[in-house]
Amino acid sequence: MKISKDKVVTFHYALVNAEGEVLDGSRGAEPLPYLHGHNNIVPGLERAMDGHVVGDKFKVNVSPSEGYGLRDEDKVSLVERASFADFAALDVGMMYQMEDENGDTQLVSITQIDDNDVTVDANHPFAGLELNFDVEIMDIREATEDELSAGRIEL
Repeated sequence: MKISKDKVVTFHYALVNAEGEVLDGSRGAEPLPYLHGHNNIVPGLERAMDGHVVGDKFKVNVSPSEGYGLRDEDKVSLVERASFADFAALDVGMMYQMEDENGDTQLVSITQIDDNDVTVDANHPFAGLELNFDVEIMDIREATEDELSAGRIEL
């Protein structure tokens, strides 16, 4: 069976940056399953998966525009430190859920802490990076009706 729209694909991967540093991956853990053709993984990787079969191993380079997007400096903002009063300690690199100006919840990382302000960044940590994926296809199956109606699988 080949990877195509509406198939559930399970794969191992390593995500490596341009310097060869492993940023993320599934080796040593469970492989990652997803519903193909439903925008559940970065577009460049999903396109590269098309047509592969179980046992295929391949590498793919994904540009920022086909990965997690370009960095957007408008997503970096100063927040009054008092907004974090509920936290016993704040550290650079800490992830935090906050509401944006539209009331939507977004995940931000703390990038700088000053006496009065905290700098937060809502960009994905891999935004702006060339992504190098090393992939191995472990399983391909037909999606269930529930998975198709949800547009994703339950992990």
